[in-house]
Amino acid sequence: MKLCLSEGSLGGLKVLAAAKATGAPVEVQWLPQEAHVVPFLTRPQLPALQLENGSFLFSTNVISQYFFRLSGKEISNFNNEQSDFANQFFEWDITELEPALSAALYLHVVQEKKGEDVLGIIRKPLDYLDQILTQKGTSYLTGDVESAADIVLWGSLFPLLRDDSFLPNELKALRSWFQNMNLKEYCRKAVESVWTPKGLLELKAHLQKHPAPSLTLQKSATNEAKEEESAQQHLSDVEIEAIAEIWSRGSASLPNPWKPQHPILPVEGMKNVLITSALPYVNNVPHLGNIIGCVLSADTFARYCRLRNWNTLYICGTDEYGTATETKAMEEGLTPQQICDKYYSIHAQIYQWFNISFDYFGRTTTVQQTTIAQRIFQQLLERNYLLTETVDQLKCEKCARFLADRFVEGICPFCNYEEARGDQCDKCGKLINATELKKPVCKVCQGTPVVKSSQHLFLDLPKLEDSLEKWLAVSQSSGDWTPNSRYIARSWIRDGLKPRCITRDLKWGTPVPLDGFREKVFYVWFDAPIGYLSITANYTDQWEKWWKNPEQIQLYNFMAKDNVPFHSVVFPCSLLGTGDNYTLVNHLIATEYLNYEDGKFSKSRGVGVFGDMAKDTGIPADIWRFYLLYLRPESQDSAFSWNDLMIKNNSELLNTLGNFINRAGTFVCKFFGGCVPTMDLTQDDKRLLAHITLELRQYNQLLEKVKIRDALRTILNIARHGNQYLQVNEPWKCIKGSDADKKRASTVIGVAVNIASLLSVVLQPYMPNVSTAIQDQLCIASSFNVVTNDFVCTLPAGHQIGMVTPLFQKLEAEQIENLRKCFSGGQQKAAANIQKTLGGKEHQEGDKQGNHIKHTKAQGARKEQVDVVVSELVELQKQHHVVEGKGKKKK
Repeated sequence: MKLCLSEGSLGGLKVLAAAKATGAPVEVQWLPQEAHVVPFLTRPQLPALQLENGSFLFSTNVISQYFFRLSGKEISNFNNEQSDFANQFFEWDITELEPALSAALYLHVVQEKKGEDVLGIIRKPLDYLDQILTQKGTSYLTGDVESAADIVLWGSLFPLLRDDSFLPNELKALRSWFQNMNLKEYCRKAVESVWTPKGLLELKAHLQKHPAPSLTLQKSATNEAKEEESAQQHLSDVEIEAIAEIWSRGSASLPNPWKPQHPILPVEGMKNVLITSALPYVNNVPHLGNIIGCVLSADTFARYCRLRNWNTLYICGTDEYGTATETKAMEEGLTPQQICDKYYSIHAQIYQWFNISFDYFGRTTTVQQTTIAQRIFQQLLERNYLLTETVDQLKCEKCARFLADRFVEGICPFCNYEEARGDQCDKCGKLINATELKKPVCKVCQGTPVVKSSQHLFLDLPKLEDSLEKWLAVSQSSGDWTPNSRYIARSWIRDGLKPRCITRDLKWGTPVPLDGFREKVFYVWFDAPIGYLSITANYTDQWEKWWKNPEQIQLYNFMAKDNVPFHSVVFPCSLLGTGDNYTLVNHLIATEYLNYEDGKFSKSRGVGVFGDMAKDTGIPADIWRFYLLYLRPESQDSAFSWNDLMIKNNSELLNTLGNFINRAGTFVCKFFGGCVPTMDLTQDDKRLLAHITLELRQYNQLLEKVKIRDALRTILNIARHGNQYLQVNEPWKCIKGSDADKKRASTVIGVAVNIASLLSVVLQPYMPNVSTAIQDQLCIASSFNVVTNDFVCTLPAGHQIGMVTPLFQKLEAEQIENLRKCFSGGQQKAAANIQKTLGGKEHQEGDKQGNHIKHTKAQGARKEQVDVVVSELVELQKQHHVVEGKGKKKK
């Protein structure tokens, strides 16, 4: 391995200290800070770790973790609780600590400021760290010995805290820990190598060229007045007045929601957005990682596009051909078609429960799939982009079949990972020919396959490489490709494209229409992406208006990172090779992996929460949507955690979002008879409108770049602004005071309920059911479901709202612990456990609903509203009877 570093590099301290602490076998290469270790990257990326297989790691945290895991220290020393904390800490370091430190360091090094100006920016994260270290009661962050987390934190803090004046004396635990880390030999050696006089000069030059982003928006924990001034610094008084004036125009300034014709077709002069999510394979039930990686992320963006009045078509469907289907059919004693029918229905029901808003959800076992795939094949054949080669394959004589790549497992020939697949190693990322695996095993019968020869057709990727590179240069420069999708695509080209086999010795698939190959079918990764076209063709016979119209269409592909090579190289080459003017991807959006607790989701092992079980937990679909999108693995792997789900529900949803919306609506009902009161804005109110407007614009900017997780934070920020506004102005006190106080309460409550109205709209992509509930309670017209860059008054004085009820319920620790146990033993055990667990809770829920009916009547609710609550109780009783086996009538 080669570790590329520069003197004065902020991340260099972390990775060099981690390498020395673990004894990692690395060769250190010192380079200038502006050096490009990978030529095609648009900006310098140091530090960088080049692995033995030639690939690179650039994240300093990931590199540090890699060294520890390579040495075995992290794995052997950590228990589950420590591992969970470490994972959460690494994300906090990137999202919270590093931005604050970068801003503070810029002020200190470049602008040469000291004291409160710098300390104010970092005081909040320092206080947080001190609390953690105080609670741990040890010298280390995660346990009794140093870990990657300790070194990452020390490396982040050292450039600033080496100046002792920035570490307050009262933060005793943090100070003790930091001094202890400074004494470590590996830390001292890292400082001696990186923090040189030359390095300091290079750092200053680097910071001058690359100032900390959003410096004026960094928070000062020591001075609230400075915080508000900082957030508004780049808006003049004139701009604030302009925002207030736009707000006062009300809903008349909003455009009418776009209502597309059906079928939805591109419209001249509009922004036409075509969205696909990677086709889920039909051989099993999707787990939460599958759902967030593909359909949920795409759904959130599709809903947002519709709010922006963009003409949007979102299509998806099940990928149904291939060996996996044949194998599943054998396991269940069904035909492949019966398996596809069974699991297509299961998938459709799961996505319906998760409220995925497909415009059409199809499948690949259709006549249109055969027609379009064979047409593309014939065009490639005619244009001489196909080759014929004899291939050595693994054949399982016990199963009497050639084995598809993913149904062979063995030891990776490059890194010796013991569970490498027949096409790729998940550990080192290298592509593999199945015959190269050491000790290959048939995943169907666990037998040892033998090598046999068979003739196959190949897509001549080297001949298409120039066309691909020209297209990639345009697409990646003009579109939004996630960093991992850019890197993966370029790494394929860097390594040199090789012919790719597009046929398989199977029965279940699209037939190859060529003599000598008619007993074969198309390889699923040649065939499956064509499913986007055929599914659209099943939706409308005018499908070519979407798929042969690149000048008018913006195509977004959503997937997990393992699908990137096929969407960025193989599928585009297949379409480029036809010579037709196909629509190719403009925006390739790939996530990292979502893990489950302290392991990985696994369909085969039944590890983790699967889609058909989520609804059985009793946790509403919108809570699942929120949490999955909150931890969406956009830049690095993330992990589902039951405890974290509980915390996020109870803090972010219940205490922050739900509390604000409920208070705003309840105040209107309690103090003003359900009518929105008059509003006479003060300068403070106008500043609040500016705060909200900035958050709204940030929300739009992030979602336009498909930064779905980050945009969710802006929604919560809006709710926080609202809560703070109510707390500062105390309308519940003002309403009892003088006429001026009552007037003030009227304005505050009117503004607050309008913030709630805005939240109902921006929440729609994330939590559509909650959005609808808010709009029903506040009697908001559907014509307001449009997002612009302006916050406007949609609920004017006199607007009548309905009955306001809480939006969220608290998740209890006992409930969460029971669910964790339910899912501890795989799918079948989880299914049995969860029914047992929920069966014991239905009586409690029925009691709660009974009390809710009494409370509803006591509030003087209308008969229709009481009837709704009664129907909910009846439904709960039905569920209880089903769980206890009382749902059947006696004969």
